[in-house]
Amino acid sequence: MPGRLAGKVALISGGARGQGAAEARLFVREGARVLIGDLLEEEGRKLASELGENCAFAHLDVSREESWVRAVDEVERRWGRLDILVNNAGILRRGMIEDTSPELFTQVFAINQLGVFLGMKAVVRLMKAQGGSIVNISSTAGIKAAGGHVAYVGSKYAVRGMTKVAAIEFAQYNIRVNSVHPGLVATDMIRDRFDDEGMVCFTQNQLVNRPGTTEDVANMVLFLASEESAYSTGAEFICDGGYMTGTR
Repeated sequence: MPGRLAGKVALISGGARGQGAAEARLFVREGARVLIGDLLEEEGRKLASELGENCAFAHLDVSREESWVRAVDEVERRWGRLDILVNNAGILRRGMIEDTSPELFTQVFAINQLGVFLGMKAVVRLMKAQGGSIVNISSTAGIKAAGGHVAYVGSKYAVRGMTKVAAIEFAQYNIRVNSVHPGLVATDMIRDRFDDEGMVCFTQNQLVNRPGTTEDVANMVLFLASEESAYSTGAEFICDGGYMTGTR
């Protein structure tokens, strides 16, 4: 039985570990050919080797336009088409407004916001030949602000807005663009802030009272990458165990 992404080609930024790696594994299992883009060379190449002939790795600095161009050129060289972009790369840095340096703010902006913009810009040339799906990973912090996270919240709100602009502009090419807004997901990035006990405390009154998994988010991304979501574009898809709805 063919997979849900049979015949499709995907580029996943930040795909070497965590959420991006879960997406790469699931995409390959569902029949896609996947280029993992990341700065983590060793981890990225190891994962690509593990996933076999339908996966490859490319060095990708999402904050640099020329790096995106090289990654898209590599996709074209290998497979001749591109159907899916997952803008997954992101970083979390904390700081109150008064304490946040321009350097820290710019670092978060360069990866979380500029990186998403450059990714969308880079793939259009190849993707518009047959249409496709762009999935931008935002956060519940792109819908509900949190003190002490001005750079992160600002970048994730920006992703939410840019997604809608892209959906309008790319509709003429049959390219859909949606954003995913994960809540607390047990990734390395989140574990820098929460230990296991902290995650349990955070989610104990959540409607689904557990932290999310990378597979939870990957399944949402798979739906948006596939033709099952063909009537959805410019929309926000929340994957948060009910956190944004309220508590028990």
